[in-house]
Amino acid sequence: MQDPPLKLRTRGPDDTHDIAAAIAAFLRPGDAVALSGELGAGKTCFVQGAARALGISARVTSPTFTLVRSYDGTLPIVHCDVYRLDRLRDVLDLGDEVLAPDVVTFVEWGDAITALLPDDRLDVELYLDDPDEPDGDRMVTLRLHGDWVARRADLSTACASWRDGAA
Repeated sequence: MQDPPLKLRTRGPDDTHDIAAAIAAFLRPGDAVALSGELGAGKTCFVQGAARALGISARVTSPTFTLVRSYDGTLPIVHCDVYRLDRLRDVLDLGDEVLAPDVVTFVEWGDAITALLPDDRLDVELYLDDPDEPDGDRMVTLRLHGDWVARRADLSTACASWRDGAA
């Protein structure tokens, strides 16, 4: 049986940053976070919030054209974007730091490469609550896999103020 997802609502970029910061408190070296959702839903915004919480002061930008960016903080992170990759094999060529055991890896468009991601991962899906309101609320669905399931109770408590309907 699959662990039920946590469903959250953001009211804007600050909320997205704050949710990511709350989740960052539970990140460990070797963790993978797969981000999915439509263009402009807040995937990079999410990584920015987590990076800030992990002590990264550098400007975090989308790696759409560079494919991979690395940042040093209390936990080093690797931020990659697989949107422009045509084949799964291309992901394997991104470099040894992607999914390394001593970093946290954030993968934008991670749903496209699920077969290559570790079984122990956090899936974060972001989407517009109302597609006709591009500046409106975002829905954030967290799916916990593997060792993330053991973090569920604490993660749920940390994200309680954003639970859909609670915000």
